[in-house]
Order: sequence, then structure tokens, then C-alpha cells
Amino acid sequence: MSDAVLIERKGPIALVTLNRPDSRNALSADVIDGLLSFLAGANADASLGCIILTANGKSFSSGGNVKEMRDGTHPMFSGTPIEMQEGYRNTIQQLPRMFHQLDVPAIAAVNGHAVGAGMDLATFCDIRVASTAATFSESFLRVGLISGDGGAWYLPRVVGKAKAMEMALTCCVLNAQQAQDWGLVTHVVEPEALLEKAWELAEQITAFPPKSIRLNKRLIRQSAEVPLETALDLAGSFQAIVQNTKDQQEAVAALLERRPPVFKGS
Repeated sequence: MSDAVLIERKGPIALVTLNRPDSRNALSADVIDGLLSFLAGANADASLGCIILTANGKSFSSGGNVKEMRDGTHPMFSGTPIEMQEGYRNTIQQLPRMFHQLDVPAIAAVNGHAVGAGMDLATFCDIRVASTAATFSESFLRVGLISGDGGAWYLPRVVGKAKAMEMALTCCVLNAQQAQDWGLVTHVVEPEALLEKAWELAEQITAFPPKSIRLNKRLIRQSAEVPLETALDLAGSFQAIVQNTKDQQEAVAALLERRPPVFKGS
């Protein structure tokens, strides 16, 4: 993995940091590749309990690289329409697909500007925490584009259809407090407290049985896309699975015995 995306592991928590502050962490090929490389092995890593996604510099991500767009130096921005479509499918659109398949909880710690595809990247995560310096804009129309990276699917599921329409069609910029009011983020903190808050949430999540955490997330994600009866069948199946784990039995025993649980991932 290149230095475009930095990975710091502390116990069950992985801190994933976009590291191209000179381009405001634009989603260039090396950044996309770094994220995809990490995500590709996340579900298979049983010791991974939570992911925090953040960025170095003053911006979370400025989205698509406008210079690559102008110069046609990326497959998304050059060739015939079908070649460009394939460019999207094989690069940036792999991100929403992989996040959608991710059973590991993901928290976006948004430190600054989250613009266009950069804002959409934050919506791919399950929880968003914002610094007071953060701003959010679904600003594709400013460069004559649409959301080609999956934001049109994710954003309405986060803020609702009407607010998603307003963001997409007006390119309005939300400050951190407005983003919280709109349901885009759940917590707003001072810049120096951003990672501390994200780690606090990650530690709260990873205090529970690992397999139950992943199936809980998967159930919520899949239930949003199926009829009630199917969701109930899923819930019953997943419940039966976790009730046959030693960690679930340990959780019940610890509660009844009024002691801290000791989970072993089994």
C-alpha cells in the first residue's frame, strides 16, 4: 500500500487516514487504490472490530481530482462513453460496493471540507462525526456532473430524499451544525477532539461480541432493502447464529453475575 492511505492499528480498531493533503485528499487513483486494498481484506480479518476513516490536512476530501478531469489522465475522464463508464465501474464505484459489503462498522471522522465524491465517501460509513471546521457539499453540478460514485444511492438513505435533492440540485454547503441538524452527522466536536470522539465510539462498539457486532450491522443494512417478512427471517437466522456462540453465552453470564464480560471472538 502506498503512503496515499495510512493504516494505524490499535487492538481491534483501525485508523484509516487519507494522506494527500496537497490535493485536499482528492480521490485520485492512488487514494482509491489504497482504500480498496484495505477494504478488500477487512471482512476476512476476524480481529478487526471497527474502522475510523479520516484525513490529514484541512480537508476530508475534495472529491474527484479536477486536474485529472481537465487533462483526461484517468479512465473515468477519457475515452468513449462506454470506456468512461467502465472507468467508473472499475475504479471509484468499487468503493460504494465494498463499503456496502463491509460487515465491520465504519466511522467517518470528518476533519474539514467534504466535497462531492468526498462527501459521498463519508456517507458510505455507518456513523459520521464532524469537526466544527467541517463542511459538506454535494457539489457535482458545479463542474457540470452528477454523482457518479454511488452518492445518489447513499445520500437519500442518510438524510432523506428531499434533503438529498436539495443538496444535489443547489450545491448548498452545510456547516457542521447544519449537517447535524440534517442528520448527516451524529456528533460535532472541536477539531482537537475529533479523533478522541471517534475512538470513543469505536471503543464502545468493540466492547461487544465481535460476531454479534458484524451480524447486527449486516441485519440493519440488509433489512433496509427487503420486505418485512424477509427482514424477520434474516433476524431469526442471525439471532440463531449468535445464540450459538460462546461470546453471547458469556454476555448473558456476565450480566447475571454482575461482572465485566470477557469476549474471545468465538
